[in-house]
Amino acid sequence: MKLSINYKHVESHKPVEVEVARHVAKLQKLLKSYSPDLVQLHGGFSVNPRTQEISCALTLSLPSGSLRATGEAAAVRTSCKKAFSELEAQVKKHQEKLRKDYEWKRKRPRVREVAII
Repeated sequence: MKLSINYKHVESHKPVEVEVARHVAKLQKLLKSYSPDLVQLHGGFSVNPRTQEISCALTLSLPSGSLRATGEAAAVRTSCKKAFSELEAQVKKHQEKLRKDYEWKRKRPRVREVAII
């Protein structure tokens, strides 16, 4: 996976990099079926000057489409966690659509017959 992260007015880079590395490892487990050269993750951390909240914007480019997620919080790690959890949910939903899981689900429950003795 190709990874690029931009920081805009964010002071501490080291804790952010540790948190991002942990979440990227989780994403790579979900994206095993894709070639590592074709998967790109672009991230950006910026501070909203009015509210002093830190926002994390992530864009994941896959061969089958691109996904975008954002997270805002007072702390850098919290905004990163929100954005990555949203992105993981989108990846799972995207893969379910590609596998056509909706066609394999049962439309109605099976009715069990009770034996009368």
